[in-house]
Amino acid sequence: MSTTTTIQSEERVANSKSTLKELRENDRIPAVVYGYETETTSISINERDLINALREVGRNGVIQLQVDGKKRNVVLNDYQTDVLVGNITHADFLVVDMSEELEVSVTVQLVGEAPGEKEGGTVQQPNWELDILVKPSEIPETFEVDVSKLVIGDTLTVADIRKDSKFEILNDDEYALVTISAPRTEAELEALEEGAEASDVEPEVIGEDEE
Repeated sequence: MSTTTTIQSEERVANSKSTLKELRENDRIPAVVYGYETETTSISINERDLINALREVGRNGVIQLQVDGKKRNVVLNDYQTDVLVGNITHADFLVVDMSEELEVSVTVQLVGEAPGEKEGGTVQQPNWELDILVKPSEIPETFEVDVSKLVIGDTLTVADIRKDSKFEILNDDEYALVTISAPRTEAELEALEEGAEASDVEPEVIGEDEE
């Protein structure tokens, strides 16, 4: 992906409660930048600028971060959010060497329609991410996995896609990406219903006084 988005940053005093409060009041968030040929630096950025940049380049895309008057190619290595309102509360930026590969996690996206699903099977995705080694400019937004040949009982693992992948996959061969499970039998459905009904029954209180 191209580095067309630039975020301006300002240095900040780390771990200062008064500074953090002031940042939040001005719609800025604390962040830290570190990595290739860069000393770890505490900064602040505008939250809206970060959101707009991620919309443009994607979660794993390369962003240009202005630090000390210099533009650095960075990726969003980690971030924290407020669980109640959902806004970003802190960001970690990793400076990358555009000529060197790095390890990233990308979301697995299933493409195609599995014959097993047409037969009544259920598509299950045990793992939603893959770890790959890739140059920063070539990081994909998602990793597409074709399920168009899977029938009931099939399981697709990393071993099945490693050879044809244009990226170096770091997960083990046994790492499962998708399975097509058989539809439940009537007996299994009845057993599930009976189990659910049994869990709804209130347990008898031992030692309760009799009238």
